[in-house]
Amino acid sequence: MAVSRGTRRPAIDWLTDRAVRAIIGVAMVMPYAMRVRFVGGLTQRIVGPLAGYRRRAIENLAYIWPDMPVSERRRIAGEVLNNTGRTLIENYSTADQLAHARNWQPHGPGFALAEAARKAGRPIIFVSGHFGNYQAARAAMNVRGYEMGGLYRAMNNPYFNAHYVRTIQGVGGPAFSRERRGLAGFVKHLRTGGQGALLIDQYFADGTRVDFMGKPAPTALSAAEMALKYDALLLPIYARRSANGLDFDVLVEAPVTPGDPVRMTQDLMDSLSAQVRANPGQWFWVHRRWKPGRQASYFPAAIADDRT
Repeated sequence: MAVSRGTRRPAIDWLTDRAVRAIIGVAMVMPYAMRVRFVGGLTQRIVGPLAGYRRRAIENLAYIWPDMPVSERRRIAGEVLNNTGRTLIENYSTADQLAHARNWQPHGPGFALAEAARKAGRPIIFVSGHFGNYQAARAAMNVRGYEMGGLYRAMNNPYFNAHYVRTIQGVGGPAFSRERRGLAGFVKHLRTGGQGALLIDQYFADGTRVDFMGKPAPTALSAAEMALKYDALLLPIYARRSANGLDFDVLVEAPVTPGDPVRMTQDLMDSLSAQVRANPGQWFWVHRRWKPGRQASYFPAAIADDRT
């Protein structure tokens, strides 16, 4: 959830950042596999529950699947927190991540089209969500000659954000913040035939309500609009965590057909929904993705239609 800087408590942000840095520092002296398992387990058993993330994940699961047994929601929430911890330390282990990424051969109906577009100098917009490890997909593509720049939303904690951005830059390709200057840089990168990556699964108050997991979710149309404006190939991409917990299956799906931006965005959300349903423990259920109460304020007419 976006929180204005004025309402945050800098001292708590600083202490939180120090704690995260300490965990990362301890983990980084371990061998890679041990490091990933350690931070995953720590996040699942201690950090996530203390931060309230486990409760929030269970609440979101109940919102989407009210008939799901409580024991199953708890099991999935545990997987979510474990995946979150693993993703965090993997993204700070840039050299290891890039080395492993050479073994993650991207595949799927969109990969050959991406290869052709890159060689022809046509822009490509890769779209994913907070699923598996979204950064692993960029790593797998960039070690194969891509320059997939990342469009990111700055974190609420400015202390943490300052060093987390370096992990985005570390896997190759530029990093662009979702503000005016950053968007301008992202567009310039596309217009010169570059490849960009963005995540589409965060609540966007000024967005358009599309369906995600069977519920209305305000979503930015920017991916579709930029694809149309700059004749960019629009490709869903996912790095799905493998059974060993360390490697990824990198899937590049078929491109979204150009047309109405709302329909294109819905196609992207349908693609992500299918991945989440297949592997619910790999999506970041901790996000306040739907915010039904807030939607009632932003979209009163639409909410009334929903109830009729």
